[in-house]
This record gives sequence, C-alpha cells and structure tokens, in this order.
Amino acid sequence: MDTVEPEFNKHSNDLPDLISLTTLHIYNMHQKNGFTCMLLGEIFELVQLVFVVAFTVFLANCVDYDVLFANKFVSHNNTSKVTLPDAFLTVDVCSARIRENVAVIFILVISGVFWLHRLVKFIYNICCYWEIRSFYINALKVSMTDLPYFTWQEVQARIVEIQKEHQICIHKKELTELDIYHRILRFKNYMVAMVNKSLLPVRFHAPLLGDWVFYTRGLKYNFELIFFWGPGSLFENEWSLKAEYKRGGNRLELAERLSSRILWIGVANLLLCPVILVWQILYAFFSYTEVIKREPGSLGARCWSLYGRCYLRHFNELDHELMSRLSKGYKASSKYMNCFMSPLLTVLAKNVAFFAGSILAVLITLTIYDEDVLAVEHVLSTITLLGVCVTVCRSFIPDKHMVFCPEQLLKVILAHIHYMPDHWQGNAHRYETRDQFSQLFQYKAVFILEELLSPVITPFILIFCLRRKSLEIIDFFRNFTVEVVGVGDTCSFAQMDVRQHGHPAWMSAGKTEASIYQQAEDGKTELSLMHFAITNPHWQPPRESTHFISQLKEKVQREASTAHQGAIAESHAFTSIHSLQSEEPRSLIANLLGPPPLASLHLGRDGSLANQASVGVADGAPTLRSLSPLSASLHMRSSYPSSRMPLARHDPPTASGTDARTVSSGSSAWEGQLTSMVLSEYASTEMSIHALYMHELHKQQSRGELSRHTWHRQESDDSSESVIDDAEAPRNLPRSSTFPCSSTFPCSSTSAAPPQSHQEGAALQGAGQRRYGGTSDALSGSGRSQRTARMPMGGWVEEIHSARHHEPVPEEGSEDELPPQIHKVKG
Repeated sequence: MDTVEPEFNKHSNDLPDLISLTTLHIYNMHQKNGFTCMLLGEIFELVQLVFVVAFTVFLANCVDYDVLFANKFVSHNNTSKVTLPDAFLTVDVCSARIRENVAVIFILVISGVFWLHRLVKFIYNICCYWEIRSFYINALKVSMTDLPYFTWQEVQARIVEIQKEHQICIHKKELTELDIYHRILRFKNYMVAMVNKSLLPVRFHAPLLGDWVFYTRGLKYNFELIFFWGPGSLFENEWSLKAEYKRGGNRLELAERLSSRILWIGVANLLLCPVILVWQILYAFFSYTEVIKREPGSLGARCWSLYGRCYLRHFNELDHELMSRLSKGYKASSKYMNCFMSPLLTVLAKNVAFFAGSILAVLITLTIYDEDVLAVEHVLSTITLLGVCVTVCRSFIPDKHMVFCPEQLLKVILAHIHYMPDHWQGNAHRYETRDQFSQLFQYKAVFILEELLSPVITPFILIFCLRRKSLEIIDFFRNFTVEVVGVGDTCSFAQMDVRQHGHPAWMSAGKTEASIYQQAEDGKTELSLMHFAITNPHWQPPRESTHFISQLKEKVQREASTAHQGAIAESHAFTSIHSLQSEEPRSLIANLLGPPPLASLHLGRDGSLANQASVGVADGAPTLRSLSPLSASLHMRSSYPSSRMPLARHDPPTASGTDARTVSSGSSAWEGQLTSMVLSEYASTEMSIHALYMHELHKQQSRGELSRHTWHRQESDDSSESVIDDAEAPRNLPRSSTFPCSSTFPCSSTSAAPPQSHQEGAALQGAGQRRYGGTSDALSGSGRSQRTARMPMGGWVEEIHSARHHEPVPEEGSEDELPPQIHKVKG
C-alpha cells in the first residue's frame, strides 16, 4: 500500500482525474470484466470499422458480378467449374475503379479521419485504464482474474475504505456512496432531469402517425456533444459548469450563443448525413442479417426504447441497476403487449401461414426425395422466404391457452419499472394505453428503423426544435446546478432533496418548499430517494430525507397493522399487494420473502382472500421492517454454517461504512456472489412493494384532492352550476405531461396544483453544496397556483381563476451587479 499512496497523491491536486475520470473508469472496468476484456473490446471496435469500410469498398469495386451470377462464361484449361476467385477482379483493375469513383474516395477520407480519432481515443483510454488496473490490484487488492466475481457494491465499499486510509480525494475526508454515484452519473443525471421536465424535444405530433417519440443514439450523442463535452459546450471540463452559465444576468446572450452553436452542429449533421446514413445501413446489414435469417421472429421481439430507459431511470441509478430492473419487467411487458393482438390480423396470419406452409411442405418433400430439386433456379430462395413468412405469421397468432389480464399485468410491470402515468391505471385494456406504453417498450424492428432514419431526422430536430429551447436550457442549467465539495457541479435533482424538489402529491406535502417549476414530475425525487436508500443501506441521507424514508416505512407498517384489525379495504399497503394477483408477483413475494409471513398472503381471486389477507398483511409488517439488505444480510450470515460462512468485514456501519455484503479476497467468490444476489433480490422486492404503495397512495390522494376541490366549488358557487358529479371524480386523475391527453383520456379541468406553504426558490442547504441562483421566467412567480395545466418547461396555461402572477424578468445585466445567493458548508 506504500507504493500506492505516492502514485495517487501525485494526482491529488488534479481534480478531473480523481473526481470524474477515475471513478467512471473504475466502474466501466468493473462492468466490462477487467483490463484484458476492455482492451480486446477496444481493439475489435477499431478492427470492425476497418473491416466494414474495406469490405464494402471491395464488394462495390472488386467483384465481377456477371461471373458470380453465371451471366459470363469463364474458360478453364483443366476444369469447367467456376471458382470464387474467378469472380474477383485483378488488383490493377480494382484500384483503378476506386480511383475513378469520387464518392468512394470521399467516404474513405471521412472514414480514415474518424478512425484516426478513434485510435487516439483508444490510446488515451488504454493509458487511463492501465492506471485503473493498478488501482484495482494495489489499492483495492482485487486482481483482474477475480474482478468478474465481485459485485459493484463490494468494490464501492472498498473505495470508501481506501479514502479513509489514504485520502485519495483531498477535498473530502470521507467519501459517501452518493459522492461516488455523482461522479459516475454526473451527465446522465442531467439528461434524466431534462427528460423528466420535458425539456428535450423528443416528443412530436405527426399528422398521420399521431403522438410519437423519436430518441435515438445519434440524437442522444448530439445532445451530450452540445451540453457536456463538445467544443463550446456548457461545461468547461468534466466536473465544472462554466462560470458565465452560473449567472442569470447574461442569460439572453448565452441563449443566443447556444442557439448559434446548435445551428452549426445541425448543419454539420446535415452535411455528413449521406456518410452517416451509409454507415448505419451497412452496420445494420452486417449486424442483423444473420440474426434475421437464423431467427426471423427476432424483429417481432420487443426491447426497452432509449427514451424508455431515460424516462424510467431513477436519479443516481447505475447502468447495471437499471438494466437489471427493466429485465425483470420484460416478461410481463411482453405479455401485456401481446394482449392487443388484432383479431383481423390473427385471421389473416393463420391463413397466410397455411398457404405458405403448404407450399413449403411440398418443396421440402421434393428436396428429400431428390436433392437435385435444389439445383432448380430460385428453389432454395423460395424455401427460405416461405420459412421466414411462416415464422413471421406465427408471431401474430396468440397462444390459445393463454389468459390475459391487462390490469394485473400492468401492476406487475409497475412493480419493476416504478413509473407509470396515473391515467393508465383502470385503462390498461385500451389501445391508447398500449400505444403510449409502446413508446417505452418498442419493437426491435422499430428500433432499427429509427436508428437508420436518425441521420436524416436528427439535423432537423436540432435546427428547428432544440434551438427554440435555448433560453430554457440556459435557465435549467443555472437553476438546477449545485456545487458539492469534492465532487464538483452536479444536477440538483440528483441530490434527491425532498425539500427542494419534492412533489406534494407524492407524500412530500408539508416537507417541500419547491415551486411547480422546481418539482420533479411523476414522483421522481421520492422514488429515486427510496431506491437509492434501499440499494445503499449504509448511506446516511440528510435529515429531511431520513424523515421521509422513516415516515414512508412507518405508514406501510401501520397500514399493515390496520389491515390486521379489519380495515383492509382502506389499507393502501394491502391494496398495492392485493392488486398483484398473477403468477409473477406471487412468486416474487412468496419466494423472496420466504414462507412466513408474507407468503401466507394468498393472492387469489376468490372470496376468501380478505379473510386470509388480514393475517398475512399484519404479519408482513415485521417483514417489511426487516427487509432491507443490511438486516437481511445479518440474518443470512447468521444462518450460514461456520465452515461455509463467507468472510466479511464486520466493522460497524457508522464507523467504517463497509457494506456487510463485502467479501474478502480469501473467501469463496461463489458464496459471496450468491449472498449478494439474494440480497439484491431482497432489495428489489422491498423497492417494488414501496413503489406500488406510493403509487396507490398517490392515486388515492389525487382522488381526494379532486373530491375536496369539487366540494369547495359546490359550497362557494351560489348558482351550483359548476358542481362535478362525484361519479366522475375517480376518472379525472392528474395526467402525466409525458403522455398527453387524448379523446379517450380527457384531462380534468379541475386538477389542482398542491398548495405551496413555503417561500418558493429557497436556497439549497446541505453539507458541502452550493446552489447557483439567478432569476428566470419560471422562478419569478410568487403566491399560490390554484389550477394549472402544465406545459413542458415553458410555463403553465392558467385558468381564469388562477391567483399566480409572474413578476417581470429583470433586464440583462442586472444580476451581474450582485453575487448569487450562496450557501456553502464544507464537510
């Protein structure tokens, strides 16, 4: 360890190496299973680029297709059989054809420049990863051979311990789990927040297609290029926002500069569109053709869209945590989408499959009888196409033994994905809900098609859509950026501060000071806080967050006890569990929580459910109380035989912060992985229960708000003309701005914004945090908003009786005279 300390102390004054690059590279090396695997992966990416370009140029200029298709006779002295080399042109002819083709020369030049850029990046990454390899071996005492068997929680716990011993980060005495997550997810948290606040232009309305989402890897790359790391971006380095963007006085000038930069990047995308489009087509052809030939039904399979991953992602959720959570909901999501098989399409598919299968059966029979049938022209092609046709048709024919329950499947999906608009509940059987969910869970074929169209559509989105939001983007980064000591500038939403960004409709009433502009939508702050606390049980949240978490768990336990006393129908905890009546959640709860006590909760549909559930839910209270991974780990380790118990570090959490799941290098790797896997399942189950409970409570609270406002209007309106029928109240739930209203799901005109009891725009107060102030359009209002319909980031369309009045925005330069309000506490 003595050799490590000088090596890393020499970088102690170099903030980017330790704060951004090192932590992110540590995580990437863990996820890619060590230095050797990362090195091979980088090398093969370079080789793939050379192969795709060279092979394409060869096929276009160096092959005589007349010989290949037997349209030209080739004479041989010894044999009349045509060989494959006979179809290849000579080197002189091939090189001459390449030199004469200007388009090929242009593509080769562009590809060469791009390859050289990738080569320089490869060399830089290898140098960084070699240092990270030394850090793993010398500091963390983890060899590259053992690294694939370590969970990230174990690696993270060792990083926290190393910080206490060697002070690898001199700006803070101790590192927390949240600090490490912030370093890894700095830019991704910004992207999640911008999607949550509907700031990015990814939703569109087409005349024939209706509402649709377009968010591809190319568009995402351009967003990150503009905001984070490209030339002239908003960040001056990997960890710090430029100083001019932290002040609000010159916001109009900065918005104009950003708009001009977006324009130039859009024009560059437009000029490079042909080259990028050709590359996308070739890469897709080489990647998916063999898969389609082997599994024709793979295009009919579904995957989580790029927009869905960003919309469903919690703040401070690592990539492997997100993919694990979405993968658990994949099966239920596929079943739900299969509920909407068109009867007309099913009839057509059955008959087409019958006719194609009949012809295919005859051709196969003739081939078995005499293989010379394959020598007939196009017979092999016909067999292949008919087989593909039959396979595709079968994908449109539902299983006749399958019973679909859309509402129950949607509840199972919610247990895993944690986010869902209120108006989907109770409308799971409608095609509008299915179409909106398909924006998150799309066909693989649609994903490929969108990626192919991305080079053409992306420039127009940048030029005509993103430029309009330049001022809102400038305001967003100024208002929602905080400086954390030892971490740098991060998105304030990623602090998961209920007081600053909580939503009163998501159990934050009375705890939040956030205005409508500052509130995270869809309960993102509250759900992210619960997810991070459950995933990292040793993390010590701030006081307000601790109170929120404790209150939520107490409510679940109290309502479980209430259910035991007979008030089952009014228990939100029982309702959230009772709604899960399919096989997936029953096994989720029964198998993971064990036979007692929640396994005694029979999730059936018969009338005896209420009688049995009163005991099961009440007995579930201690289970929920002891369900956290930390408590479960201690229980599991006590049940291990002494001879097989994994060696763990048993330092107290408050003293060392070492996760109880951390397994020393001398213990069995498989036992350590098994323990971590089981604890991960416990944490996943606990989060699912709390997510369902929070959604159920939010739905009940929303209905209560509507009923309260309806009663208030009835009492205050002398003419009683504005009274809403009580029977309509449950249908008028607040709607998510992510999924707009339709004729099937009418928006309620009475949806009220929760009252604000504290002054808006309060400065963020927390350990080692600095908020950059600045007056903007959306933050200048004061007072209470009675009834508003939210628009994406640009303001709110207010009703006639709205009491919210916006103050005028100060002229440019007025804020430069006074420093922003700063609250900085060094930990």
